[in-house]
Amino acid sequence: MSMGTGSIQGSVPVVVHSEESEEAMIAIIDYDAGNIKSVEKALQYLGQDTMLTRDPEMIRKADRTILPGVGSFGDAMGKLRGYGLEEVIRDFVATGKPFLGICLGLQLLFSESEESPGVQGLSLLPGKICRIPEGEGRKVPQIGWNDIAIRPDSRLFAGVRDHSYVYFVHSYYLQAERQEDVAATTEYGVTIHAAVESGNVYACQFHPEKSSDVGLQILKNFISL
Repeated sequence: MSMGTGSIQGSVPVVVHSEESEEAMIAIIDYDAGNIKSVEKALQYLGQDTMLTRDPEMIRKADRTILPGVGSFGDAMGKLRGYGLEEVIRDFVATGKPFLGICLGLQLLFSESEESPGVQGLSLLPGKICRIPEGEGRKVPQIGWNDIAIRPDSRLFAGVRDHSYVYFVHSYYLQAERQEDVAATTEYGVTIHAAVESGNVYACQFHPEKSSDVGLQILKNFISL
């Protein structure tokens, strides 16, 4: 596995979007956060039909939904509420269809973050987002490849070797309240809950779309849920 660039290589096939398509449709929530397009391109590389949208009805109709993004917790929650997407996300999760948060999208699933005191998150899962402590030889933000310890029964990581390397870019990390929600961990001065699974809700702190073959396998697993 190459760890040089943290990007998906190769040409991206053209995907025709159609509400009449028999293929499962994945909605990628567009709320003006960073790094959303790279998730769309990775899914298209896998031949998956996608729609990048903030239209409530299109999101509700989707077979699966992804909330990606990089940026500030407070700004992101402000955008989601400004676009009327907070309740749309809750409605989608309530259907039982698969939902995936990526990076900032993981953090927003929880109630609070030290990055934005006083801002209420989506509160879909119990836990809090804390700042990575600085220490000798440890830079914040964490940028680069790190290995993850994977829970053996994880559906999101099916077929992924334990302690595989994935690509992180973050200054804040999850402390999940329920250990049974934690699907993978990594070490960076503290134990970081790097991925969660709870019912139909899945999330990764790292970027599967930038994690080479391992990341593609994770996205394939989500597509097949």
